[in-house]
Amino acid sequence: AKGLVVYFSWSGNTENVAKSIQSQTDSDIFEIVPSTPYSGDYDTVVDLAQEEQRNNARPAISGSIDNIDDYDVVYVGFPNWWGDMPMILYTFFDTYDLSGKTIAPFCTSGGSGLSGTVNKIKELEPNAAVMDGLHIGSSSSADPDNAVSDWLEQNNIK
Repeated sequence: AKGLVVYFSWSGNTENVAKSIQSQTDSDIFEIVPSTPYSGDYDTVVDLAQEEQRNNARPAISGSIDNIDDYDVVYVGFPNWWGDMPMILYTFFDTYDLSGKTIAPFCTSGGSGLSGTVNKIKELEPNAAVMDGLHIGSSSSADPDNAVSDWLEQNNIK
């Protein structure tokens, strides 16, 4: 199966996990980059994330994936912000039809886990197979290889 790792990372934690998945699955990779960059200040980003959720915002993504149809498995990674995916992930799911694909969600957080994001992805992509997600705590994100390997094996995609 041809894989694509799609991720949004603000602090670098999710990026570390994305790169581990990429290297262990020999997948292509695409970073979701906001057209308007987020602040580097944590408190400012927290406030903006809450505002985006309240407004059901769809922040614009810089760049695009031209060949999404070429992929069978799409690994989708994000930080958990206030119990949900950052709203830019909703932009991604609104933009690309992942019908017939396997979606493998993964997230990083300080401790809130995947929250309801797996079920939300199932709602957004009803014609895709959505796997059990992988959560890696922020403190473990610097060395995620073993957790990623176990998750890939458990889901029979390694």
